[in-house]
Amino acid sequence: MIFIDFDRLMLPPLSNSLLKHMYYFFRLFISSIIAMTLFGGCGLFVRKPVHEQMSLIQETQQDLMMRQIWSIPIAKAGHYDFAPVVVGHSILTLDGKDSVICIDADTGVKTWSAKIGSDITANPGSDGDTTVVATADGNVIALDSSGKQIWTAPAGGEVLAPPLVGRGLVVVRAINGRVLAFDSVSGAVKWIYTQPSLPLMLRTYSGMIFLGDSAVVASFPGGKLAALDLQTGHPLWIKSLSHIKSITEIELMNDVSGTPVPFGQQICASTFQGRLVCVDAMNGGGIWEREFLSLKQMTQDDQMVVAVNPDSSIFSFSASDGKIYWKNDLLKCRGLSAPLAFGHLFVVGDLQGYVHFLSRDTGELVFRMKTSSAVSTQPVLAGQTLVIKTCDGNLIGYYPK
Repeated sequence: MIFIDFDRLMLPPLSNSLLKHMYYFFRLFISSIIAMTLFGGCGLFVRKPVHEQMSLIQETQQDLMMRQIWSIPIAKAGHYDFAPVVVGHSILTLDGKDSVICIDADTGVKTWSAKIGSDITANPGSDGDTTVVATADGNVIALDSSGKQIWTAPAGGEVLAPPLVGRGLVVVRAINGRVLAFDSVSGAVKWIYTQPSLPLMLRTYSGMIFLGDSAVVASFPGGKLAALDLQTGHPLWIKSLSHIKSITEIELMNDVSGTPVPFGQQICASTFQGRLVCVDAMNGGGIWEREFLSLKQMTQDDQMVVAVNPDSSIFSFSASDGKIYWKNDLLKCRGLSAPLAFGHLFVVGDLQGYVHFLSRDTGELVFRMKTSSAVSTQPVLAGQTLVIKTCDGNLIGYYPK
């Protein structure tokens, strides 16, 4: 999900009540239009699909391919809509606004739960031993492997991106451009890196990734991607993923959408203004780029990058040069989730409550199955269990037959 931070938009003082009312109406109107037409989510309006009919074989093959092995109810996390987090054979997910639970992905049994006591603003991050959440009051809270709180530290700003946990560190990025690395055991600050914030930026959930044992890759306002030294926080390289050609405030928004995707020695990411870029992981040098707008998380396998555009057409790109392998627009306007690589298939959910399985090689629809409600978050894979989160508050585990 993405929000516009209107409070940082530099506007001249408003001296009368009429102009103030117009300003607040403008904020509400633009936020609503962008949210409903671009980003989707639980409970939002979905246009009638262009291709409504699918073959009977596609409808019924679900019984031959997948079987449900468990289902548990979870409480909604307010207006946040986070995908489940995979940690080995476990699943972490929010259960309401201020609780996180850990579930065995093989059985659906809850192994631990933790009530934080403050609204959680980002998906949990974990390495299996330490789980970290960020709260609305600007704190970072670490939990041990049983869900017991071990330390709390201030983040210095609001955190929407999931904390990155591993290599003995907890790395947190605030929306003000501040990145902090904490010792995972003590919570002591190891380093801080700051990128200047912009007057108008998107409130994104873009995550971070480790670059081996040497760096962490994070995105920043203005469409920048940076590799920060894991020990010092010093930038090893900074890459602008796209260049703005307009001077209007809305068109100046150019943030990275989604978590960067690693592929061998390169990293791929997309921007709000419609660029898909892959760079050299070692120096940030450009490898290839093309015009493509995706507001969802991309996925990849050993040969291709797969992404969904705002109209819910699905594209597969060669990871080596960006050429299109295939395109599928049969699910256009169904409000698709981010895709997941699932063996020889790719999986997406939609706002009508279906989960669709596409051939990795051709993009053709293989089959689909119906869930209890709309699916707006990315499906995840824990071991061999495919886990789907539905908008009516169910977490469902499926196993291939």
